[in-house]
Amino acid sequence: MIRFSIILGTISGVVLGCFLWFIEKLSNIKLYTLLMNVDFIPGVEGDLSPVLEWFFHIVIAWLIALLYLSLQRILSKRYHKPAALLLSITAAISYFPLTLIAKKETPSADDVIAITLWFIGHVIYGMVLYILAKRNLHHQ
Repeated sequence: MIRFSIILGTISGVVLGCFLWFIEKLSNIKLYTLLMNVDFIPGVEGDLSPVLEWFFHIVIAWLIALLYLSLQRILSKRYHKPAALLLSITAAISYFPLTLIAKKETPSADDVIAITLWFIGHVIYGMVLYILAKRNLHHQ
């Protein structure tokens, strides 16, 4: 299960990262910057390499995937999709504390467009999580 969590989290995390990167490039709304931002972690002041920022992001995606796969084992199949949605929405709520504690320039905590796009990205993340995990269940 851990191996599949890493695969599932990596793919879902890359999809989310790419979505927010494109949004930032097209609109200049700093959502990818917010996703990669870890400057609030003690000892991580200044600019980190993009590889290290991605690593932090992907580790979180692995943990969410592991939690989702764990929930899949104990929940009826009809609750798999709501569980993926709930986890992705829970992750999306991180927008508010992250914008408030970020030292880099990120969208404001009341930027409705940024919030909407952030939530859309995280719902896409949850859909990818659900679809890939469902496909894996059918191949076991």
